[in-house]
Amino acid sequence: MSNALTIAVHDRIARITLTRPEVRNAFNDEVIQQLKAAFEAMGQRDDVRAVVLAAEGPAFCAGADLSWMRRMADYTREENIADAGQLAAMLRAIYECPKPTIAAVQGDVFAGGMGLVAACDMAVSVRTATYCLSEVKLGLIPATISPYVIRAMGARAAHRYFLTAERFSAEEAHRIGFVHELVDADEGGEALDARVNELAQALVSASPAAVKACKRLVQDVAGRAIDAALIAATVEGIAEIRASEEGREGVQSFLQKRKPAWLAG
Repeated sequence: MSNALTIAVHDRIARITLTRPEVRNAFNDEVIQQLKAAFEAMGQRDDVRAVVLAAEGPAFCAGADLSWMRRMADYTREENIADAGQLAAMLRAIYECPKPTIAAVQGDVFAGGMGLVAACDMAVSVRTATYCLSEVKLGLIPATISPYVIRAMGARAAHRYFLTAERFSAEEAHRIGFVHELVDADEGGEALDARVNELAQALVSASPAAVKACKRLVQDVAGRAIDAALIAATVEGIAEIRASEEGREGVQSFLQKRKPAWLAG
C-alpha cells in the first residue's frame, strides 16, 4: 500500500496532509483506509489537542480518482455497498474524532472532497478555491457525504448545489457557511497556514475536556444523530445509483470522455 498522506505533530497540533497532487489528491480505497486510520490514531494521542487536514498541490481533493472509478464501474450492488461503507466509515472517523479538526483548503474541492471539508469542525479556505458537488453530471448522487455536507451548508443551499452540480466560489462557500473564513492565496500558503495555526492555538489553549465535550454537544444538539440507520441508508443510496442504468452510463461516459446518453442529440 503506497503512502498517500503524511502526519506531523508539533506543539500538540497534528497535521494530516494529502500528498497526491499529481491526481489532485483524489482518493481511492487505499487513501480512504489511510485517512480513517490517521484520524483514529490522532484522536487517541494524548500529545495531540487539535488536528489539521491539509493537502499539497493546486487541489485540496477532487473526489474519487479515475483508476478507482474504473474499478467501481463494474461493481455489483453488494460490492458497491461494501465500497461505500468504507468511505462512510472514514467520514465518520473524521466527524467523530475526539479532537477538534480544521480543514485547511488551499485549492479546489470537488465531489467527495466536499465530504472531507464538511466532516471537519471548521474550515479555512483560500479565496481562489472552487467548490463543486458534481455527482449528478455522472448520473450519481452525493449520498455518502450528504449527512455532513448538508449539516455544513444547510438544506437550502444543498437543494441548489446538489441538483445543479455547478461550480461555486470560495466567497459563496463562505456566504452559505460551508467554510468559516477566507484568506488570500499567496505563494507558499503562508496566509492560510497562519490563520489555521491561530485557530489551532485557540483550541490548544482551551480545556481539552471542555473542547471534546463541546464538540459532542454540537453534534448531539444540531439534529439527528448520524447513526447506523442513516449511514446504511446513504450507503445503499449510492450503491443503488451506481448500479443503475444512468449511473453506469454517467461513469462510463466520463471515463470515455464523451457526453452521457441523456445529453446526446
